[in-house]
Amino acid sequence: MSAGNIALLIPIIGVSIPIVAIWTAHQRKMAELHIKAAAEKAAQYATNNSELEERVRVLERIVTDKGYDVATQIEALRDARKVEALLDRREEELRK
Repeated sequence: MSAGNIALLIPIIGVSIPIVAIWTAHQRKMAELHIKAAAEKAAQYATNNSELEERVRVLERIVTDKGYDVATQIEALRDARKVEALLDRREEELRK
């Protein structure tokens, strides 16, 4: 390399160092923001997961406490809705 080429490289290197430092600081800040966002999502998932676990515990307690009586009660409600729907239809037909 000639002395002229080296003389040109010195200012280029002098300008490049701050640019690389700024870019590195920006990349570090972006990584910190991504880490913070991931931590917040993880906390939300943990909260949601614990709420779901509690709901499952309640459902298990209901099923084990009342056994298969729950299924009978659900069917009774369905039957009651069918009867109500039939009665509503009859009333509408009588009004016409």
